[in-house]
Amino acid sequence: MSEQEYEVGVGPWQGEWPTDARYDEELLAAGDRRNVVDHYRYWSLEAIKADLDTKRHGFHVAIENWQHDFNIGSIVRTANAFNAAGVHVIGRKRWNRRGAMVTDRYLDVHHHETVAGFAAWASDNALPIVAVDTLPDAVPVEQRALPEACVLLFGQEGPGL
Repeated sequence: MSEQEYEVGVGPWQGEWPTDARYDEELLAAGDRRNVVDHYRYWSLEAIKADLDTKRHGFHVAIENWQHDFNIGSIVRTANAFNAAGVHVIGRKRWNRRGAMVTDRYLDVHHHETVAGFAAWASDNALPIVAVDTLPDAVPVEQRALPEACVLLFGQEGPGL
């Protein structure tokens, strides 16, 4: 089968339908073509998110959005892959969700208008902010002991505020 012929997911449910409330009747009838692991096939979005919420890691990811949003989608997608506790967008609220490839639906994405507002949220939630950068004095992340519950903060490409 060529790459162009490959179809993601599974077709309609075969056999007697499950009675578990996590299953989505539309997906059972039409098939599940979403990009989810097999464990979540035919589950509703709400059921998947609820299950993921029981297994989340203690870290959050924050990204600044002052001028452009080129990488926010890929950062959201990566945070979802690591089952982060949440993602925080600081600055402009609007960002191009296409890069997230729908993964923003599986975790909480928060918005903070200002750095001060974000810092207050982190303080209120007892989460230390760990800046991730490539400055000359930066400690490589693999050499840093990170708290289990924290916020990894990535600056905006360009201005790097």
